[in-house]
Amino acid sequence: MTYRVVHWGTGNVGKHALAGIIDDPRLELVGVRVAGSAKEGRDAGELAGLELRTGISATTDSAALLATKPDIVVYTAMTDNRLVEALADLRMILSAGIDVVASAPVFLQYPWKVLPNDLLGPIEEAAAAGGASLFVNGIDPGFANDLLPLALAGTCRRVDRIRCMEIVDYATYDNAAVMFDIMGFGKPVDETPMLLQPGVLSLAWGSVVRQLAAGLGVELDSVIEVHERIPAPQDFEIAAGAIAAGTTAGLRFEVRGMVGDRVVTVLEHVTRLRADLAPEWPQPAQEGGSYRVEITGEPHYSMDICLASDHGDHNHAGLVATAMRVVNAIPAVVAAAPGIRTTLDLPLVTGPGRQPNADRS
Repeated sequence: MTYRVVHWGTGNVGKHALAGIIDDPRLELVGVRVAGSAKEGRDAGELAGLELRTGISATTDSAALLATKPDIVVYTAMTDNRLVEALADLRMILSAGIDVVASAPVFLQYPWKVLPNDLLGPIEEAAAAGGASLFVNGIDPGFANDLLPLALAGTCRRVDRIRCMEIVDYATYDNAAVMFDIMGFGKPVDETPMLLQPGVLSLAWGSVVRQLAAGLGVELDSVIEVHERIPAPQDFEIAAGAIAAGTTAGLRFEVRGMVGDRVVTVLEHVTRLRADLAPEWPQPAQEGGSYRVEITGEPHYSMDICLASDHGDHNHAGLVATAMRVVNAIPAVVAAAPGIRTTLDLPLVTGPGRQPNADRS
């Protein structure tokens, strides 16, 4: 079966998703949605960083794209700083009877008891009205802290705690809005960025700890968040810009799923802008960064996931993995029942529908 696909958003994640769509013989690209005039009219192959040309030109006209009645939209638009607009986009697409796979908003990975009803209800209503399904995933939140830990837990006689960790150097992550405005790097340590406003960590990653608990058959009593930051020892540069001495250069946080006073599920991020910062914090399994799953129970587990790529570093590999997690889910999501779908109720998502040695990136 061939699936007709509209791709929406061609940024850091979106360009890799677009390349994956173009390369997959199961998928027919029928349109590309971009945010502004700078990309409008450009060929999809060019926006995906491929040498080929597809004949599909990017547009800002959402209505025209939805009028083509695709089977599914791959939604990778920026959402962190345009949440209201992103939710409106999703409602519009779902109401039109079109399925969606998306890399964000991340709380829709498992939104129940995470997202307020006044935001979640309209999404569920749009999916019901259109008879459409929605799957939001990636690598984190996503594959590294839903499918992998639950697969390990399936071999345990007892699970006391699951901890999922991202331990990554973000110096090469080239997105100034995320790095400075949202995460607060390069800003005074005593200034609270968007990410660390009360409740935001729990909104963004509460979906992880609640889905893990649901997979274990555990009802959480509460979700709490903790964080710490460290300053830069001197001025230095990262891909997104300048970091001044004394401003934030390292961030560590946890989102903890609690049963009473017992920690049952944990999402932890250890984010540095240089490898030598905070040596006492957990270290990655490979230079640059890795993901880690730790299970305390019978038996115990510790698993490191090390990403690499022939075309870039660990951050590049993570962007590709995020993109392909949702693109490869297209057949399963189109076949799924209407509504918000999660890793708990989708079949195992397999690899891309193309042959080895077909890499054109």
